[in-house]
Amino acid sequence: MKGFVDDIEKLTLDNTDFRRVIYTGHNIQLVLMSINPGEEIGAEVHDDRDQFFRVEGGEGIISIDGVDHAVKDDDAVIVPQGAKHNVKATGSAPLKLYTIYGPPEHIDGTVHVTCEDAHKAHEHFDGKTTE
Repeated sequence: MKGFVDDIEKLTLDNTDFRRVIYTGHNIQLVLMSINPGEEIGAEVHDDRDQFFRVEGGEGIISIDGVDHAVKDDDAVIVPQGAKHNVKATGSAPLKLYTIYGPPEHIDGTVHVTCEDAHKAHEHFDGKTTE
């Protein structure tokens, strides 16, 4: 099959991995995330890519250039390239979201089971796509 077609809400809510890359194109990448209560991705800046977040469950804070935005189910956030940002789960349940990078950030098929696994990994997109 060309492209990606699936129930993104179900995939996102069923995901228990901190980060799971499920589709990588030449200019776009779809990633599921499950951030446990009290965890955060850590402040980061993408100088060459934009990032979209869609929250499907839980509660959190997405900070963009020092401004905190409370997020919950059904919220969407776009972080433009060059903006310092962080995502933190603040509720009692995991923050379930998917994120879209343009262009891709991670190696296709990447799975980081825990936040700690993600912080130890330093690999970035290598040009290989899902199809």
